[in-house]
Amino acid sequence: MSVKLEEFKKAQEKDFPKIRTGNTVKVTQNINGKKQSFEGLVIATKHGKGFSGTITARNVIDKVGVEKVFPLHGANIEKIEIIKEGKSRKSKIYYIRDKTKKIAKKKIKQPDIEKKKAKKTEKKKKES
Repeated sequence: MSVKLEEFKKAQEKDFPKIRTGNTVKVTQNINGKKQSFEGLVIATKHGKGFSGTITARNVIDKVGVEKVFPLHGANIEKIEIIKEGKSRKSKIYYIRDKTKKIAKKKIKQPDIEKKKAKKTEKKKKES
């Protein structure tokens, strides 16, 4: 029985990029044959990357806060893309619910990917 269960889990698992709290992600779902996408800030990750892992994404739509919980290995999840990388000191940033968008951006550090790449190329040039 457990062998069949393990085979089923391996067949259902998907490869996603490393999703951290503070990242802005775009989740594409297939619902009733239609593709729907939700873009939001990851405020929590639970149960790791395992089969029961989930992420909670939040976005403000028409002045109403919307939160969705997505199972990482759900059948209707097509892909998860990281739009912006953010750095948060806490693993659960539920306090963002009370903050405005402007203040929330200040609380979550947005590392510049281009600056990191430039630093790496400078280091390589100095080494060679």
